[in-house]
Amino acid sequence: MKSIINFSLNNKFAIWILTIIVTAAGLFAGLSMKQETIPNISIPYLNVIAIYPGAAPEGVLQDVTLPLEQRLRNIDDVKMITSTSMENASSVAIEFDYGTDLDQATAAVREALNEVTLPEDAQKPTISKFSMNSFPVISLSASNNQAKDLEELTSIIEKQVKPELEKLEGVASVSISGQYVKEVQLKFDEAKMAQLGLTQDTVQGIVQGSSLRVPLGLYNLEDSEKAVVVDGNIIELDDLKNLAIPVILNAGADSGIPTVKLSEIANIQVIGQAESISRTNGAESIGISIVKDNDANTVDVVNAVKDSIIDLEKDYNGLDLITLLDQGEPIEDSVNTMLSKAVFGALFAVVIILIFLRNIRSTIISIISIPLSLLAALLILWRLDITLNMMTLGAMTVAIGRVIDDSIVVIENIYRRLADSGEKLRGRELIREATAEMFLPIMSSTIVTIAVFLPLAFVSGMVGELFLPFALTMVFALLASLIIAITIVPMLAHTLFKKGISSKRITHKEELGKLAKGYQKILNWTLSHKIITFGSAVLLLVGSLLLYPLIGTSFMPEQKDKFIMVTYSPEPGTQIAAVEKVALEAEKLILSQPSVEKMQYSIGGANPMGGASSSNSGLFYIEYNTDTENFEDVQKTLIEDLQQEVPVGEWTSLDMTGGMLSSGLSVSVFGDRLEDIQPVSDQILAFVEEDTTYFEKAKSSLSTSYDQYTIVANQEKLSSLGLTAGQIAMKISPIRERPVLTEIEVDDKTYKVYIEADSSEYQTINEIANEKIMSPLGFEVAIKDVAKVEKGHSPNSITRTDGKMVVSVTANIKTADVGKASTSLQDKIDAIELPDGVEVKFGGSTEQINDTFKQLGIAMLAAIAVVYFVLVVTFGGGLAPFAILFSLPFTVIGALVGLLLANETLNVSSLMGALMLIGIVVTNAIVLIDRVIHKEREGLSTREALLEAGATRLRPILMTALATIGALVPLVTGLEDSAGIISRGLGITVIGGLISSTLLTLVIVPIVYEFLMKFRKPKVQD
Repeated sequence: MKSIINFSLNNKFAIWILTIIVTAAGLFAGLSMKQETIPNISIPYLNVIAIYPGAAPEGVLQDVTLPLEQRLRNIDDVKMITSTSMENASSVAIEFDYGTDLDQATAAVREALNEVTLPEDAQKPTISKFSMNSFPVISLSASNNQAKDLEELTSIIEKQVKPELEKLEGVASVSISGQYVKEVQLKFDEAKMAQLGLTQDTVQGIVQGSSLRVPLGLYNLEDSEKAVVVDGNIIELDDLKNLAIPVILNAGADSGIPTVKLSEIANIQVIGQAESISRTNGAESIGISIVKDNDANTVDVVNAVKDSIIDLEKDYNGLDLITLLDQGEPIEDSVNTMLSKAVFGALFAVVIILIFLRNIRSTIISIISIPLSLLAALLILWRLDITLNMMTLGAMTVAIGRVIDDSIVVIENIYRRLADSGEKLRGRELIREATAEMFLPIMSSTIVTIAVFLPLAFVSGMVGELFLPFALTMVFALLASLIIAITIVPMLAHTLFKKGISSKRITHKEELGKLAKGYQKILNWTLSHKIITFGSAVLLLVGSLLLYPLIGTSFMPEQKDKFIMVTYSPEPGTQIAAVEKVALEAEKLILSQPSVEKMQYSIGGANPMGGASSSNSGLFYIEYNTDTENFEDVQKTLIEDLQQEVPVGEWTSLDMTGGMLSSGLSVSVFGDRLEDIQPVSDQILAFVEEDTTYFEKAKSSLSTSYDQYTIVANQEKLSSLGLTAGQIAMKISPIRERPVLTEIEVDDKTYKVYIEADSSEYQTINEIANEKIMSPLGFEVAIKDVAKVEKGHSPNSITRTDGKMVVSVTANIKTADVGKASTSLQDKIDAIELPDGVEVKFGGSTEQINDTFKQLGIAMLAAIAVVYFVLVVTFGGGLAPFAILFSLPFTVIGALVGLLLANETLNVSSLMGALMLIGIVVTNAIVLIDRVIHKEREGLSTREALLEAGATRLRPILMTALATIGALVPLVTGLEDSAGIISRGLGITVIGGLISSTLLTLVIVPIVYEFLMKFRKPKVQD
């Protein structure tokens, strides 16, 4: 070790060059790193969606979902299959084991789907992956007050705006919704065709035979091979309209065959309509969503799109492109927060060190470790292709207070010995010895802190993937800080203290001596009254544990974003025209709110969060002013007002994390038959609705259902008339898919020509019952004469998990204490007598809290075990490390009191704080006990060694604790916005725990150490 210190003292210029290289490389790495909101978690889910037009949920289940489930279940590594059968669509979510290669899984699913036989009307199933990168990084809304209509706006967007955005570097795809789409419709004039003796099938055959383009291959013509193609020359709309259709096919050869133009027997026209309805700030608009490449930088892509918007608005008069969703801005804000926080933390550290050392030079030496450690960490993260995200930025924010500790301990020891008039060593020797003296405690404390974060790397699932970048950032920054403390710090100390320190500076030693002497007196008294002191500390600990029920638990801290996404789900069977009316009423209400800045909604578009959605549901995006106060209340009031204004259907706020970080209740009832499940789910729903203290907006997945008429065939009557139930179904079955006649070109675009048929529109069930079918016996029979109609209900959607039917009861949790809310419900559910085969499971926040807390709890226990092992190796025995571990339980006192006073819950953020505390707190105890052992070896008794070490080490312990607290002050005071994992809860836990454990470490650890030393065996000399 001394050789490394000697190298840095003898090669100062080389160390300077190395410092400059690391600084420059770190800055380059930081500027080059990709910036994301959260790490790109590879979630092992695939979603298979199959569209079955016009089918009710039960039909979708039988004809589409069950065949898909049966085949997909046999794929390797499948953990769970959950299916939802709804109107027109089946959605099958496949969860794989963590670590499964999703590309291989996708290929296996695709192969399995090719083997499934689905009804003719069902569309080919599509497979989609769930990834953070599959969400749009920015979404825009386009409108143009100069454009005549939506058709003109669509033309500008499709021909100009979309290609421009697709050209931008890092853009993977640009999708448009709400645009004007055209198609060619052909409707036959049945009466005219009957007069001319034509049938629809005859005309269809002639049109399809005439509009062919068939390559016949190569012919030997004119001494060379020539290609021959037969072209029906039906290319444009007029060609189709003028196509001659023969009327009398058996006419004589002389007179020729009379013909009629297709336009005379059919109405052919180009029809245009909006693909889905989209409006922004009260005007018709088109939605544009931009998804980035996997390797692209979110901030760069978003900024490139914003720059392109400015140019496009200049080029097209009246074009207004409004930015709605923007993932780049919060990331830039996080980076700025981290930078300002680094400055704030460094300034606080400067103040602390100045107060204790009253020396500018030693202050400069110690704070240099902050930027250098973070830049070194950035360099390694960049090389490992880890992005700059909420977790890595949060780790750096938190590391600021910790990376300075090693340097403080070393420079304080150097400065103390320089200021000691009795010190025999001088200059280089003094600095080398003072640094070497502190190497063991700072190395132990750094390794211990790293050991704390090591178990996070082995936490499985989403939680593990989320926390791995945090753990790695902390590890790299701490290793860098250790290297800086034994190389750059002694080098700078030797440079800046070449002439020692002036005699004036030694005067403050006496003043600090007063603090040290005061502490010595307290320590001496407590060592003489061990039972009273230790008993009081234990009482405080037990008392603080009793606060736990008052604090409560939740999964994630509340987000601070000032926007809300609201979904409108109409009642089953509602027509899209009715939904449009509802949306216009809601638009008026939302735009009349005082703080609303932007508002966009779409109806009938795709669900932006992935998965299948009802074809006539609405999605509203509302952005508020950034200074809107009590945003949670504003959000809640808006939903209530919308529900009051439009009571038909359901309004809910959308979870932007896709349900990963939800804070709602979800209870699932599993069983084989709906008849067994429904009574249990109804009972649970009643419990949730009764408990208005904790829950609101309770609903069951069976709450919404269709009125269903079942036409039950009388087989005896049908058989006697030569009929079957299939003939009834064929008679009244609506046309699902319109037949395509041919393709033509309109304005250089190819369109399919659809045949429009008169589908039977039934107004009442009686009209269906009175419908007649032709019997083979030659007469018509009314359906009501051979079947009876039974009225019932059909669920809005049918969900199954691993082959069992599931009914979910969901609700919003009104309190921040999710744990208490679910416990109160759990007790009631446990009292229900469940039928055979029926099972109840908690999901949502409850499941996430249990799983995450369990994993982080195991990580903490593993961390403590690793810490003890490292300490045993460092100190060469088991008793001293055991005394050091006694500093840990007392962190609980300050942490829980802090959370209670700050009105914060125990969540993932505060648990991360608790994990960090293990490393930080043990560091202080190591610094103290290391000095005690040194003094014992010099011949002092245990009591004398404790009193001497306590007085000597008081200053560095207080300095490191206060510097760490100071670096976290911005998180707690709200001087800076922060949300997500690295939030106020983490700051409060660390600060509270550090205050209580530092004060008690200085008293409890010496008591335990002196007590344990009575059992120490005398060392036998070899």
